[in-house]
Amino acid sequence: MSTAGKVIKCKAAVLWEANKPFSIEDVEVAPPKAHEVRIKILATGICRSDDHVVTGGLVMPFPIILGHEAAGVVESVGEGVTSLKPGDKVIPLFIPQCGECSACLNSKGNMCIKNDIGSAAGLMADGTTRFTCKGKPIHHFIGTSTFTEYTVVHETAAVKIDSAAPPEKICLIGCGFSTGYGAALQTAKVEAGSTCAVFGLGGVGLSVIMGCKAAGASRIIAIDINSDKFAKAKELGATDCINPKDHKEPIHKVLLGMTGYGVDYSFEVIGRIETMVAALASCHYNYGVSVIVGVPPAAQNITFDPMLLFSGRTWKGSVFGGWKSKDSVPKLVADYMKKKFVLDPLITHTLPFSKINEGFDLLRAGKSIRSVLTF
Repeated sequence: MSTAGKVIKCKAAVLWEANKPFSIEDVEVAPPKAHEVRIKILATGICRSDDHVVTGGLVMPFPIILGHEAAGVVESVGEGVTSLKPGDKVIPLFIPQCGECSACLNSKGNMCIKNDIGSAAGLMADGTTRFTCKGKPIHHFIGTSTFTEYTVVHETAAVKIDSAAPPEKICLIGCGFSTGYGAALQTAKVEAGSTCAVFGLGGVGLSVIMGCKAAGASRIIAIDINSDKFAKAKELGATDCINPKDHKEPIHKVLLGMTGYGVDYSFEVIGRIETMVAALASCHYNYGVSVIVGVPPAAQNITFDPMLLFSGRTWKGSVFGGWKSKDSVPKLVADYMKKKFVLDPLITHTLPFSKINEGFDLLRAGKSIRSVLTF
């Protein structure tokens, strides 16, 4: 029996308010409107950015269905959709690609104007939501909302991928892997023989290490206050591992001591203003490039010595690894299928969707890199 054009009742993890567990609820998912698609989610990863909403570090409206790193199958499409059809395997895109705005049209840009990160409205383009629970409208999260059996996204925010790709692996290409790997290859453009420092060894930080290694970096210094993460960092390409707690002097001085004048490239993959400044100070005083990859905390400003930049350093941000999403995601999936990179080492836990709170507990305790929820 076709569900096209009908409201679908299904399970979703609703976050009713900050600092509370997710509640598995029965929700109604409306049919897609014009230029929208409804997707059956097959697998979704748990990302630190989702947890930032729980803790209030990333301010979003409640109640909300979080999740943004997923793979699924198109269930139905709204009027005027041309790029996707029911049955297509897809990855939802929290950075859409409309192909018409200034960022999409510029070869250097990837943060399409149609994203919902800056405004955080939590609604579809027409200002309404497709989710209802207990008679109440539920907000969307950055245009994706994947902690649900079915979601609705704009046509510009999903892309068709290889139907043979395993959803419980390639869902990471929807955020964590692509964000880190691209920060090294696309944003920093790391060169062969260069030295790199990576602050934070979660799933994204480890993906930065993979990108630095793929680019041919000769030295990759991995930094984390949890030494349990060092073995995995070395497995994926780190040449040195440092725990700042083992040193009396500030971490940027430790790195200057190891490299002489600082690393060629540094990456902050945590989302803390102190480590952002430390990463900047640890790259070469004249031609070093430091990239902010971690989501910055809400309502916090950075104070730093402008001499750090005056001497020639470059400070950059990177969203979704600098990739143009619709163009790049299918290619990254194809590269995975050709074994050009691995994803298995990043996935430490695979859990049923009903265990979402357990997955977040593992993340907060530093016991997981990526937990993937399957439906």
